[in-house]
Amino acid sequence: MNVMAKAEMTALSIGKGITLNSADELEAMLRHIGATRYHNLHPFHRLLHGGKLNKGQVQAWALNRYFYQSTIPLKDAMVISRFRDRATRIEWRHRIEDHDGDIGSEGGIERWLKLTEGLGLDSAYVESTEGILPATRFAVEAYVHFCRDKTPLEAIASSLTELFAPNLHEERISGMLQHYDFVNPDIMSYFSRRLTQAPRDAGFALEYVKANAKTHAEREAVCNALIFKTNVLWVQLDALYHAYVEGHIPPGAFVPRGD
Repeated sequence: MNVMAKAEMTALSIGKGITLNSADELEAMLRHIGATRYHNLHPFHRLLHGGKLNKGQVQAWALNRYFYQSTIPLKDAMVISRFRDRATRIEWRHRIEDHDGDIGSEGGIERWLKLTEGLGLDSAYVESTEGILPATRFAVEAYVHFCRDKTPLEAIASSLTELFAPNLHEERISGMLQHYDFVNPDIMSYFSRRLTQAPRDAGFALEYVKANAKTHAEREAVCNALIFKTNVLWVQLDALYHAYVEGHIPPGAFVPRGD
């Protein structure tokens, strides 16, 4: 049976018209959620990748996204703290190193700062996060709280947006390099590195939830965790669109200087 046939997803959950009877049905639903709700579908990304934004709008995106990127290690440390199982902690630990880096090695946060610097933003200002949109802060902090307060299974499940990230990264690299003369391959290194990191991370998380979500209720919780995470990503783009495309920048937030 096509598990999506009876699905009536809401903004919060997969709804009540479906029963997930197996790990394969769980995976099918997860992939359906990604295909219909991942933020590659958001209008802001269409503008960004299609060369329709000016430099100030791209700066605003990179500035706000920095808060998300720099919070990922905090979220992952929260996930690790939920597990007594040493093997799971070891497996998850490299995610922190991927973003924080290590002594003598560059991490994802440094690569993102290379992007913002290349776009003409002051790194101290970026790292202060003083200019980000309130909705960005609320959404990202909600993600950390989710991983703290929900079950360990749901905490891992919330990372499954990484299943869909490589295609987005490829689209972003090619689109931004093609359309913006202020973008070059060096400042896009964060995305090229994630082309190998994200599939590895997503593969572990997918196999984990398939093996450990043994009941319909647990499989439903896994799916709803992914829906929550797609909402976290989507609402950040909603805020960027409202502020920097429609022009409703909230008081105190970053204001582009113009081209």
